[in-house]
Formats: sequence, C-alpha cells, structure tokens
Amino acid sequence: MKYAILGGSFNPVHNGHLFLADAVLASGYDRIILVPAFKSPFKAGAKGASPVERLEMLSASIAGDHRLTIDDCEIKREGLSYTIDTIAYIKEQYLPQGKPGLVLGDDLLDTFHSWNNAASIAEEADIIVARRLLAEEHQDRKESGTINNFPYPHRKLANQVISISSRQLRDKIKAGEDWRYLVPPGARHIIEDRKLYGYTESVKAASIENIHETTAFLENVVRRSLSTSRFIHSRNTALLTRDLCLRFGLDPEAGYLAGITHDMAKTMSDDVFLASAESDGLGISGLERKKPSLLHGRTAAQLLKNRYNINDEEILDAVRCHVTGGAAAGPLAKILYIADKTEVSRHYVEPSLREMSLYADLDDLFFAVLNNTVDYLNSSHLEIAEETQRLLLRKDAGQRRA
Repeated sequence: MKYAILGGSFNPVHNGHLFLADAVLASGYDRIILVPAFKSPFKAGAKGASPVERLEMLSASIAGDHRLTIDDCEIKREGLSYTIDTIAYIKEQYLPQGKPGLVLGDDLLDTFHSWNNAASIAEEADIIVARRLLAEEHQDRKESGTINNFPYPHRKLANQVISISSRQLRDKIKAGEDWRYLVPPGARHIIEDRKLYGYTESVKAASIENIHETTAFLENVVRRSLSTSRFIHSRNTALLTRDLCLRFGLDPEAGYLAGITHDMAKTMSDDVFLASAESDGLGISGLERKKPSLLHGRTAAQLLKNRYNINDEEILDAVRCHVTGGAAAGPLAKILYIADKTEVSRHYVEPSLREMSLYADLDDLFFAVLNNTVDYLNSSHLEIAEETQRLLLRKDAGQRRA
C-alpha cells in the first residue's frame, strides 16, 4: 500500500486540510496518514485547543473515510518532533510500498533547508510540494527564486489553493463570524461542545445533520463513548479489518463496521456486562464472572443488534468473540481478531506477524496471532491466557474431527 504523510498542527482541522489530502490521494496514493504535531515549531504561539482536543477533532472529521488514518506518534513523544524521526516510525510500523510521500506546502520551501536532517528527509521520503500560497504570494516567492530553486528531489502537486487557514478560523470563531462550514461537522461539534477558540453559545446557529451512512453514524457513537487513544485503536482496527477483508474476498464495508464497533462497550460497567451476557444465551464462564470486562465484545454485539438494528450475524459474531477468538470463529471473526491484535498501535506485536498479513493463509495467520497473544498474556494476564489457550485447543480438536 502506498502511504503519504500529511502533518500539521490541525488547530483546528479544516476543509482545506481534507481537500489537500484528497488531491494527494488522487495523485497515486492509497492512504494518507495524518500526523498532528504536539507542538509545531512554525506556530509556537497558536493556542485554543490542547493536543488531545486537536486529535479528537481530527478523529471526528474523517469518519467513514477508509483512505485516511491518524497517527498520534508526535503527540506521544511530546515536545518538538523531527520529521525524519516520524518518517522512520511510519516506515517501520506501516511497511509502505516504496518510500512514503511527504506532503510539504510551498510556503515552507524557503526554510526546509534548516530542518533537522533535511537531506535525509529527501532521501527517505518522496517530497510532494503542494500549493498553499495564493497567486500574489506565489509570484513574490517565484521572483525571489525560492520556489524555482528548491534543491531537493520533489514532485509538484497541481492542487487548487483553498484560501483558509487555522489561524483565520480561530479568529473568526472568537469574533463570532461565520465559520461552521469551513470545518468538517465532527470538528464543529467538538468546538461548540467544548467552547474552544473563544466560542460562545450566543453565536451558535441551529443545524440539523442528516445521517445517511450507518457506519459514519456508528463511528461517531463510538468516538463519543471512548477515550481518544481507544478510539484511534478502534479506527486502526477497522482499517486493517477492511484491508484484510479485501485480501481474503470478504465484504470490506462489513469488516470496517465490525472493526469500528468492536470496543464500543469497553467503558461500560461490570453489571452491564454481566446483564448483557445473561441475555444472549451463551453462558458465562467462571473467569468471565471474575473479570466481567472480558464480556465487552458480547455486550457490543447486543448493542448493535438491539439498539442499532444491525442484524448481520457475521458482523455480530465477529464483534462478539473478538476478545478471545471464539471456538468456532468464521472468516470475518478471524479477521477482526487478527486486526484487533496487530493494528499499528499495538507495540507488543511480532513484526513478522504484520508481514504475514501480506501473504499468509487466513487460518495460518489467525493461529499465529492467537499464539502470539497467548505468549504476551502469559507474561501479565495468566488466567486470560489460559482461557485463550483452551479455545485454541478446542479449535485444533475441531479441525481434527473435521
């Protein structure tokens, strides 16, 4: 898969960012990795939203679009991050086909030489120069020689310039001017709910959102119920489930829906877990009674069926048994289990497992991931590992009988 990296402060994310991402995708990339900075060296004075809030706005703005993903590596590092380190991380975690693309606005060309390891950046990534300057600004830079004399290998993107900036948006919000349709709906709701950038109720306009896509609707339900890091895990799982469904000939949209909702009940109480499991007719093991959080997959399946009218048994079964794998998992359930345990933010995963996902048979990949999970749990969660091991043995026995 060909990846391109689009970094920035996203303070806040706006439609210009997504418009640019769309143009990069159209130039030959399969997926854009949006990388919000913890602190931008170019916008040190920008205020109004915390790194986590900027991450949440970004997450809420790309619901349902499998071409976009988010990586919070720079926020986790804190402080100033260097682009060369981010590129190395992306190459190690995502295994891109060829060099990753690096989107660079033409407004940064005259300072790029001062970046840390600028020459190495140009060697490790394919630089994509996007138009950010307006016509008169571009002419000024052109006359000064900056744009024509950029000395590093690059490709120019013939994108349309959208005359909008995060700074302008912050000023508009604070002043009570029109701004709502300059940002994606998800980001707008967070700005209004959290009263970011000086927003006040007195300037709030009524709006009615029509929900046309079940998946996009459920993704926002999930986003609101989980922490930002847990939501990013869910979205990474959904993307990998979708990708694996394409590889193994299953419905990718069903895979994405299962992936995005698999942890939707994660934050519910033990009483809710137990009550939900009592009603699904599958029984409750002694370990599940001792650790009711193991039932969150079954609770999520009940929610999908009873509250949101999702009746596809493959989706429900996949969500239901993603925690331990299930004794008779179908193809989608196996794929969701694999994706949940190996998506890019899971740092205990053996690198060989991610490589296997590119070529291995589904059952071989499933059992490899299951065994890796048992090994990991043996070091910290022995009882859960034993439960998963019992399911693994039951699967082997079932295959021998077949």
